[in-house]
Amino acid sequence: MPTTSLHADSFLPYMRDVARCEQSLRELGLMWRMVESSAKLNCPLEAQSILPIMSATQAGFNRLERELVRSLIEEKVGNVLTAIGTKARFVIDIVVRNLYERTADVGFLATDRELCAFVAGEQGHADTIRQRLHDYRNKYTVYNEILLLDTRGNVLVQLDPDAPVEGSTDPLIAATLSTDQFVETFRATDLRPGTPQALIYSRRMHHPDTGAVVGLLCLCFDFEREMASIFRSHRDREGRINMLLLDEDRRVIASADDRWIAVGTTVPVNPHGLPQVLIHEGREYLMQTCGAEDYQGYPGPKGWQGQVMVPLAMAFSAAPRQTLATLTPTTSAGLLTHARRFSPPLYEVMTATETIQRVVWNGQVITSERREGQQQLKAILDQISETGTRSNEVFSQSISDLYETVLQSRLDGAESTAQLLVDLLDRNLYERANDCRWWALTPQIRTALASPAPDMEAITCILDVINGLYTVYSTICVYDAQGQVIAASRNALPRYAAAGAQVDGATLRRVKALKDDQSYTVSDFAASALGGDTPTYVYHAAIRHPQDESLVVGGIGIVFETERELQAMLKGCLAPDAPTTAQFVNRQGHVLSSTDSALPTGVAMDLPADALQLRRGESLARVLEHGGDYVVMAIAANEGYREFKTTDGYVEDVLAVVCIPLGKVQPQAAAARSAYQAPPTASLDEPLRMVATVWCGPHILGLPAAQVTEAVPAHKLGGRSTGDTHGRVGLLIPQPGLAIERSVWVYDLGRLLGAGHRTPNDSGEIVVVQRGQRQVGLLVDALHAVPEFADDQIVRSPVLSPDRPALITHLIKPVGDHPLIQLIDAERLFEELDQPALPE
Repeated sequence: MPTTSLHADSFLPYMRDVARCEQSLRELGLMWRMVESSAKLNCPLEAQSILPIMSATQAGFNRLERELVRSLIEEKVGNVLTAIGTKARFVIDIVVRNLYERTADVGFLATDRELCAFVAGEQGHADTIRQRLHDYRNKYTVYNEILLLDTRGNVLVQLDPDAPVEGSTDPLIAATLSTDQFVETFRATDLRPGTPQALIYSRRMHHPDTGAVVGLLCLCFDFEREMASIFRSHRDREGRINMLLLDEDRRVIASADDRWIAVGTTVPVNPHGLPQVLIHEGREYLMQTCGAEDYQGYPGPKGWQGQVMVPLAMAFSAAPRQTLATLTPTTSAGLLTHARRFSPPLYEVMTATETIQRVVWNGQVITSERREGQQQLKAILDQISETGTRSNEVFSQSISDLYETVLQSRLDGAESTAQLLVDLLDRNLYERANDCRWWALTPQIRTALASPAPDMEAITCILDVINGLYTVYSTICVYDAQGQVIAASRNALPRYAAAGAQVDGATLRRVKALKDDQSYTVSDFAASALGGDTPTYVYHAAIRHPQDESLVVGGIGIVFETERELQAMLKGCLAPDAPTTAQFVNRQGHVLSSTDSALPTGVAMDLPADALQLRRGESLARVLEHGGDYVVMAIAANEGYREFKTTDGYVEDVLAVVCIPLGKVQPQAAAARSAYQAPPTASLDEPLRMVATVWCGPHILGLPAAQVTEAVPAHKLGGRSTGDTHGRVGLLIPQPGLAIERSVWVYDLGRLLGAGHRTPNDSGEIVVVQRGQRQVGLLVDALHAVPEFADDQIVRSPVLSPDRPALITHLIKPVGDHPLIQLIDAERLFEELDQPALPE
């Protein structure tokens, strides 16, 4: 999220979960102040040792009240801005890519010899030309009108009978006739009467023999239908947002919900994605605005922008995915170890939580020897325990809420990107199906193939012109009725001839079986004689005899530049510096293209079984383990576009896969740990023992509290070692804030208990244990509590070995749902540890 001043008070009333967290923190802060005041009033002398602890706890809560709520708000606002920014980018990107194809269309059709000859008055009948334009529009269905005009603006032929036009004085005519480039016009025009705004691509036409300018061609893009299709494909299921297309004056030219924000309305914009509230017609909004980016040199219409607006009152009310409920406890805990990487605010919450928990834990340990016989102090310490337990519950809920928000944001973003990718692919390949069918109708090519000696040079010249305008093809070739390639663009014929290139028999039979000029066939995604060694799609259409439509005299094969174009689609939808990867795969999970070098084309990708069974237009997103990483994985199945892959008979489903790595799998990560609730003691009159308990893997271990000095965060570990035969993982050195006065060796408690070696990191705690003048540090996963137990609750461990002294000698009997606690014999611990001399 861009750096700017965020006014938290503007957003907090709309975030009920954050408001609850803030209220809970304030209540807990008050409780801690009351406990501290009670200690100072009732037992000031006895409480001297814990008052610094109380002050530290109070300082921690003050910090949380100042920073935690703000971090939560920033995370939520950032997530919303990212989500709507993604959709705003999709809107303008899809439009620009689509209109790029229109610039190529008008450039090629304006050179059509039959059309040029008709406009020049040399040959042809209006009905014949109208039928030819109908044939064109039947393939390129994105146009709702096509017009041919002479140089005076007289309409010679048009297609739309419901909006007849005899002539035009629109300035676009003069502008088009004066340039040899296409002209793009978007506004009201007398060429489209009754239409408030029309998007027209025009190009001047030349005499086929003399080259003189004789008129112009106008292709009228079906703008309203196209925008409705884009909005429908990427709409918000809950209807909380509105997607808009704006012109350079911030005027709405297309709206997903015209009743909400009407076309023609001027709206505020947020081109820099700032976390600010903007007001439109008395309503508060968050919004994102994205300008057009060049696509293959085409910048898009001047100043056009995609914008998404969400009312502030609904921005944070999306139904949660309940992602955490779908994760195993181990996966959830393992993911949290990477919080610093994928969500700094979540990491900050966890760090602040652990700090306060450590302060409370240390406070209880420090006073463990002073409870007996001092009822007033005991009451204060009981209040500390009770308030600490309540604090743990609030922290746990805060972490869970933020964790859910972070994961939901990643899942939503990945799923939206996967949906965009299959949409872009369908729209792109739709154009390829149109191209091959239209070019197969080129009169010069049909005439040449129908002759006994085709003019291969003339055909090649036509193909080179086409390929110069439509650069998404590696080559375009024409073959005869026997499948022999006779002409190819980009000087590819010698290469084909040298390789003996021939259309394979199965493809040739399919081409000859095509029933009319609306039909086409596509090769499997594989290497082929026409496509070469690189797997690709080759689109084929039949070339028919000019006097006998039933006679197929050959075919045209257009070789899609698959590797380059698919890579461009995938990379164009991903942030440049993000570790996210994306793939196109088929129904069997085989990779068609991937941004991940470890997944080359053709390899089978490991995907969830239900992902490959997605119905067309469906998508899913989840957190899972993949390739040794925790990842957010989203998969979307293509739906088709207009008639392409919907009603034209072509079936070739493609899935888009988006993977966001969150960190390496941590198989030893401990599951989420519940707050401690003390079991009932046997009798209030019995002496009680205080036990300092910790988490070590999935187990709760206890040490006599009287022999524990303090707990220290693991990141303070120095002199780390990974291959020490004594089991040491490093050295804890005296530093400000620690109670130790000399260096202490630190051992991995899990390894001492036989859990195997692990690489130390900054997570976890170091518990300093003392016997006499000797101290050692024990690396554990987390602190648990400092409860009290009666003697009859402690029993001898039944698994003691007579041959080898065990570190765990006793157990605390579980009561009800309370967990089993294993007690470590501190004396045996010191006896077994082989401690070499400490460094000077």
